[in-house]
Amino acid sequence: MNDLVGKTVLVTGGSQGIGRAIALAFGARGSRVAIASRNQAALAEVAAEIRQLGGEALPSACDVTQKPAIEELKRKIDVQFGSVQILVNNAGIAPAAAFLEMEDSLWEDVLRLNLTGTYNCCKVFSPAMVAAKWGRIINVASTVSKVAYSHVSAYVTSKHAVLGLTRSLAVELARSGVTVNALCPGYVDSELTRKNAQIMAEKTGKTVDEILGYFRSTSPQKRLIEPDEVAHVALMLASESAKGITGQSIHIDGGAVMA
Repeated sequence: MNDLVGKTVLVTGGSQGIGRAIALAFGARGSRVAIASRNQAALAEVAAEIRQLGGEALPSACDVTQKPAIEELKRKIDVQFGSVQILVNNAGIAPAAAFLEMEDSLWEDVLRLNLTGTYNCCKVFSPAMVAAKWGRIINVASTVSKVAYSHVSAYVTSKHAVLGLTRSLAVELARSGVTVNALCPGYVDSELTRKNAQIMAEKTGKTVDEILGYFRSTSPQKRLIEPDEVAHVALMLASESAKGITGQSIHIDGGAVMA
């Protein structure tokens, strides 16, 4: 994947978990990596790791639900690295709550970040890709883009919608040199998964280990996915050799969803 050297990449939600792994993977291959989240201190740590790998990094606190903030982020990246060529929309939340007990504000927060945040970034960064006749948009969705689970109705709805946006945008940009795809991880060994396991444990009276064991049991491989496994697929989709792959949703889930 030598064609990733010097490419300008933006990873949202880049301060931990999947986003961190993807940012480090691109940095290790010589890409110029802008990372964004709402946690500047955590971003600075990831940027330092990227630089230790020999890559260039630009950490910027940004709330992707606010389009003016994204436009300001674009200006910063343009000045330091040039136009974003590879956009990884990873910022998201997955709070657990029973539907009948869920606060309306939770629904609104999840849709605003997971869906509207992805929309905002696509809207701001895709025009330069189209103008250059080359670009990659990689939306981090989930297996819940395809199937539903209990107690995460807002998350399931948002990720179904992200997949719909991915497919629609892929069709519209199909002749522009820009590909649009979705990654659909299963349960990943990340801070987010462990946080949700803690919440479920508190609500059910089970231990965190029991909840994590249930998560593992949903996969035929009986394990959690490592963030690096998701990152490797992102690298593949960003490469020139993947120019014929667009509008696709790729599962990284140990065989949990076979559809």
